[in-house]
Amino acid sequence: MINLRNTSVLTLALLASFALAKSFSISTGTARAAGPGRGAPIPPANHTLSPYFTPATAGPKAPDADGFIQRWMLLEPVNEPIRGNTGFTDAFVHNTIKEVNFPDQFTTFPKDGDKLTIGDQELAWHALDSTLFNVKLFRFADGLSKQVYGVMFLAQTIVDSPRDMQNVRLAVGSNSASVWWVNGKETNGLFTDRRMIQDDVVSKRISLKKGPNLIQGAVINGPGMSDMCVRFIDEDGNPVKDITVNLQDAPK
Repeated sequence: MINLRNTSVLTLALLASFALAKSFSISTGTARAAGPGRGAPIPPANHTLSPYFTPATAGPKAPDADGFIQRWMLLEPVNEPIRGNTGFTDAFVHNTIKEVNFPDQFTTFPKDGDKLTIGDQELAWHALDSTLFNVKLFRFADGLSKQVYGVMFLAQTIVDSPRDMQNVRLAVGSNSASVWWVNGKETNGLFTDRRMIQDDVVSKRISLKKGPNLIQGAVINGPGMSDMCVRFIDEDGNPVKDITVNLQDAPK
């Protein structure tokens, strides 16, 4: 015979244990960002470029094993009054980039530490190697104790090709929107609120000339994390690896 009294006592004990466990999980839970529907944990303040970046060394650097470009000249973040990412249309992104006249006014490739004035901001260029396949732009800004939300990042690098390469494609992922140029010609546009996905947008077939080629990008982000990943792929979708990156080898 089932003892109803004992069953009721057991049920109440189980309910009490569940309530206690739930209370504990709430009290020790991770803080959440207030970004639009992202639900991502708020990243802790680091205020150091390590372990995401190291200073770029002199001489050439090969891409990583999957062809991703890790050496970049990055400008300190340009503050933009952006509260969300949902309005990142083609027109909005291009108009925001035009406000700093990028890349048209950047006719001379910068050196590490060169200063640039945009509006009331004096910003510096930093020659850095990413330790990961992707470039953690949020960590770049935080590592320099700069504004991390509502910003635009400008990135440049020089890819040295051992020969003329036909029918390659620039493959880009970014969080959030971005626009990219190869040797001064726009190749990729990534718009709307998006997370970084490897090879998210791939350019049409383009050519790399023998010697140095200039790669430029502008990444815009409101709330949340921000990063990018960039590589060249061939017609079969395989990474182009027989190139090097050398920030001292500026195109003439």
